[in-house]
Amino acid sequence: MGTQFFLRIGQSIKTCHLLSRARHTSLLFSLFFFAIIFNTPSHAESNTISNVAGDEIIIFSDDTFKPAIRDLGSKLETNKDLQIQKNPRGGRLGENLEITIKDKNVSATDESSTISFEQQATQHDDLWQRIKNGYAMPDSTSALTNKHEDWYSSRPDYVQRMVERSQRYLFHIVEEVEKRGMPTEIALLPMIESAYNPKAYSKSSASGIWQFIPSTGKHFGLKQNWWVDNRRNITMATDAALTYLQKLHAMFGAWDLALAAYNAGEGTIGRAIERNRKLGLPTDYESLSLPDETRNYVPKLQAIKNLMTHPSNYGLEIPTIANTPYFAKVTAPARIDTHLVAKLAEINHEEFLALNPSYDRPLINSEHESLELLLPIMAAQTFRTNLASYEKPLVNWQTYQAKRGERMDKIASKFGINLAQLRDVNDLSSQAKMKKSTTLLVPKADANDSTSLTVIEDNEVDVEPSSKQTVTHKVKKGEVMQSIAKYYGVSVKQILAANSLRNSKVKAGQLLNIELADTNELSRSKKTASKSKASERKKTYTVKRGDTLHSIAEKFDVAVADLKRWNKKSSSHIKPGAKLIIQ
Repeated sequence: MGTQFFLRIGQSIKTCHLLSRARHTSLLFSLFFFAIIFNTPSHAESNTISNVAGDEIIIFSDDTFKPAIRDLGSKLETNKDLQIQKNPRGGRLGENLEITIKDKNVSATDESSTISFEQQATQHDDLWQRIKNGYAMPDSTSALTNKHEDWYSSRPDYVQRMVERSQRYLFHIVEEVEKRGMPTEIALLPMIESAYNPKAYSKSSASGIWQFIPSTGKHFGLKQNWWVDNRRNITMATDAALTYLQKLHAMFGAWDLALAAYNAGEGTIGRAIERNRKLGLPTDYESLSLPDETRNYVPKLQAIKNLMTHPSNYGLEIPTIANTPYFAKVTAPARIDTHLVAKLAEINHEEFLALNPSYDRPLINSEHESLELLLPIMAAQTFRTNLASYEKPLVNWQTYQAKRGERMDKIASKFGINLAQLRDVNDLSSQAKMKKSTTLLVPKADANDSTSLTVIEDNEVDVEPSSKQTVTHKVKKGEVMQSIAKYYGVSVKQILAANSLRNSKVKAGQLLNIELADTNELSRSKKTASKSKASERKKTYTVKRGDTLHSIAEKFDVAVADLKRWNKKSSSHIKPGAKLIIQ
C-alpha cells in the first residue's frame, strides 16, 4: 500500500505538471528507489492451470435490462473563483478534498497553485476519465485491432448494453486494480470476456464476468456447488482474477503475455516462448505462435480501450459513469429467500440478482452463521432497517427428497407449485418422471396453506392470495410458440391474449408473459357464482352415493387439491357416509 501511494503521487505529478522540472526529477528518483525496495516480484507458483476463456459466450440472463444512469451530482464549473468543497472520488485518498482555483487560466507551472497532485487527478466526476488516467500498458500495434474496432463500432446497441451493465461493477474493479498498482486497462477486460454479463457462460464452462472455468475457480477458492457459484460473485471473482493476473505478470514479465496466459493458460504461453527461444526468435506476444483466440485477445482489448477512450471517433456515445461506489456490502442471515432480501431492500429482484449472481436458487443457504450480500448503495441501510423490524419467517422454501420414478407433476401438486416453476428452480429438464433420487427445493407446506406464490412482471415475488401465476419467459433460439405453450401447460391462444399478439411468431430474446393456473386451482370449475359468507366458513359435508372429489369440489367451488389437503387425503377414493371438511 505504501509503495502504491508513492507511485500514485508520482503518476499525478506527471499528469499535472505542477512542479518544476528539477523537483519533478528529484522526486521521481526517490520513488524509483522506494519501488526497488518494496516491489520485489514474488515467485510464481509452479503448478500449471488453464483458464481457457473468451470463446463464444451463452447468455442465460435477460440481456435487455437497462439500469437507470446514476446521478453524477454537481458538475465542475468553469467560472472564476471556483470553490470545490468535496470531490466524490471514493477510494484511498478521495475523502475531504478541498480545491481552490483562483483563475481557470492558472499556469500549469505555477508552483504557488494550491491544487494538490491527487486533487488534480481526481477532479473528474466521470469514472471513464479516472480509467484513462491510469492507462499503463503499451498500445498493441497488431493489425487485428482494426478488425475488432469495426466489429464493436458496427454494433452500438451491443456496446451500449455492455457499458450499462458495467456501471454496477466498474467502480469497484477500478478501485481494486488501483490498490494493486495494476494498469486500469485491466478493468476493461470483462468487456471482452463476458460483455460484463454476470450470467455469461461459455462452451468451455467458463462463468461470470471474469469467465473462470471450474478448475481455475476452485484453485482460487471460488466455491461451486448446488447452492452457489462464486465464479459469478462480483467481489470474490474480481479478487481472484486480479490475483491470477498478477501471478501471470510475475511469471512472464509483460502484461500482454499475462493476458494471453489468462486466456490460454500459462502452460500454452510458456511452451510458445520456449519454442521461439530455441529457434532464436523473439519471445514477445506478437512474435509467438498462438491459438487464434489468444492471438486476437490483446488486440480485442486494445480495440475496447480505443473505443472507450475516443468513442466519437467510432460514431459511438458512451454513457457517463459516476466515479462513486454503486454498491455496498451488508450482512444477512445465513438462510433467507432472495425475494425477501429484495423486498426488504426495496429494490426489484432482478437488481438483487445482478449484484449477487452467484445465487441460482430462490433460497440462500450458507454454511456460515451469516453471509455478505451486495446491495445498491442507497438500499443498504434500507435493508438493515427493514430486516431489524421484520418478524415473519425469512424462508418459505424447504428441501424434498424426490424418489426415482416419482412423477414431476405429482411433486408440483403436492407442494402447491407450478410444474414449470418447479423445473426452473431446480434446473430440471422437461422430463415427466425423476430419473434418479434427487433433492429438490420446494415451497414450505405452511406457506402453501395460507398463500400462493405469484411471480409478477418485474420478476419480484409477492405472497398474496391468487388464482394465477404470471411468469416472464425469454424465448430461446429454436423455440416456437407451440413448444413454449406445451412447456407451461397452457394454450397458444392464452399466450397470444396475455401478450396482445396477433400471430404465434416469436424470435430469440423476446419476452412473453405466461399466465399459469395456480396448482391448487387446476381442477376448479369455470363457474363464477359468488361465495356467500357462510360458504367461506369451515363446514362438514357428508359424502353421498355417486359423489366424487371432483363433483364435490365443483359443488363448493373449491379445488380438488384443497379438498385433499383439508382432509389429509393422498388419494381420490371416497366412501358414501364419509365426512369431508370444506373451507
